[in-house]
Amino acid sequence: MTQETTALAHSTVVRVSTERQSQSGNRVRSAARAAADSVPVVRTGPTGITAATPLVMFTSGGQTAFYGDPSPATVRDLVDELEAGTVPTAAADAVTEHDPETASLPVPERGPLSVGRRDVLGPCGWVAPMEPADWAFVSTEQPADAAAGAGLLGRGRGDAAADEPIAEAWETASTTDGDPVVVCNANDASGLSTGDDTLLSGAPMAVLDGIAVVAKHVDADDAVIYVNESQTAVQAYLREAIDAAADMLPVVPQLVAGPDEYRAGEPTAALEALEGADRIEPRLQPPSPAKRGLYGRPTVIHTPRTFAQVQRAVADPGSLDADAADPGTRIVTVTGDVAAPATVELGSSASLAAACEAVEMDGSFKMACVGGVLGGITRSLGVAPTAQSLRAAGLGTDGVVELFDGDRCAVETVGKRARFASEENSGRCVPGREGTKQLTELLRDVYDGSFETEKIRELARVMRRSSNCQVGAHAPRPVTTAIDEFEPEFRAHTNGRCPSGTCTEKL
Repeated sequence: MTQETTALAHSTVVRVSTERQSQSGNRVRSAARAAADSVPVVRTGPTGITAATPLVMFTSGGQTAFYGDPSPATVRDLVDELEAGTVPTAAADAVTEHDPETASLPVPERGPLSVGRRDVLGPCGWVAPMEPADWAFVSTEQPADAAAGAGLLGRGRGDAAADEPIAEAWETASTTDGDPVVVCNANDASGLSTGDDTLLSGAPMAVLDGIAVVAKHVDADDAVIYVNESQTAVQAYLREAIDAAADMLPVVPQLVAGPDEYRAGEPTAALEALEGADRIEPRLQPPSPAKRGLYGRPTVIHTPRTFAQVQRAVADPGSLDADAADPGTRIVTVTGDVAAPATVELGSSASLAAACEAVEMDGSFKMACVGGVLGGITRSLGVAPTAQSLRAAGLGTDGVVELFDGDRCAVETVGKRARFASEENSGRCVPGREGTKQLTELLRDVYDGSFETEKIRELARVMRRSSNCQVGAHAPRPVTTAIDEFEPEFRAHTNGRCPSGTCTEKL
């Protein structure tokens, strides 16, 4: 049979949800295509649930059967059953009844896919990611008023309006002299948060459409997608997506690769990289990028997560609650000591604990680091995923929850993060350059019998208030929150004892 590229055009279809470069996914898809005579087999993008990848979905009319990571032989038998006129439900991991014309993955009642919501993540795993026919573009006709008026906040560390109303940056960029430009910052070298990657792989048309919506709103003729230079597969994938959508978009972005460095993901450091600077470091602010950004032009910088939220808000204006302090949803990656990471979507009334239902821990839960490599340490995940709740709890907002089991040492865990900050800061400001070194040394002193908690906290206060870069400002957060939660462990180390039994030498 001929290769099918669209999923939504068929009432009976086999979907194979996988990463494009996945060998097992390609084998499963090849097996399904080889077995199919009349039923189309379509590759869709990832759902965000790694444990269920590849995921094969057998749909006919308004019923879908889900099979996580089936063998090629099993897939061939299931395809035969579907072609015989029956949805193969007997051994399915889940079965759903749904609207036959749904453009969003129908959520099972149980299992990892049932965790949270699937609003922005809805198309991921269900639509053909490279097929414009599977997507309803809004940028050509619909204004961005719904997203701007609802007070949508920027998402992610790489967003120049992170946890701030994005409409303010749009207004500044559109009213400042010069030709505005829009940048999609998708360069995250930490490897922890996979929310942006899931969207770029599973719903690239949503991100491209969102970029075009913002570009039209600020009257920009130019847009750039900034990615990690080491992710060559992602680059090839996005070029294909851009080419496929070019005729549907009023503004077609250019793809540019930047350094595989943590610091290069900070918004103004991203601008330096895009301009080809030899030294990648964040810029002094003010002025903000919205006033003086890429090559001196007014610049709007958001992450793929933010652009996808914008697109969703424009496509469905009722999806955002303008009265909420943090409208929309938050995409969260749960990783750490788990069998397989998962990316889920949570509403503002949910808690981070709900996201953990999508994974299986290797051991018993001890603590979590919330908000990325320089997030906050906590024993409790009964916190709403909103920016306000996370900040009030001393946690980060970068959409990452790392779960750690009982074998983890709190002192060692935060010590490694302090050392990471001392190595990854740009060196531009004294608090970032010298403060991170002092913080690392103070933690090393704990192993030598000296725990100067007040000195650590005072250093943390100075770094938070005076650092020019995110690394310097956030580096103390894992340390101070760990002391709040596990001070007895720090004191035990001064006596030469690691309660977890894992520390054998100084950091």
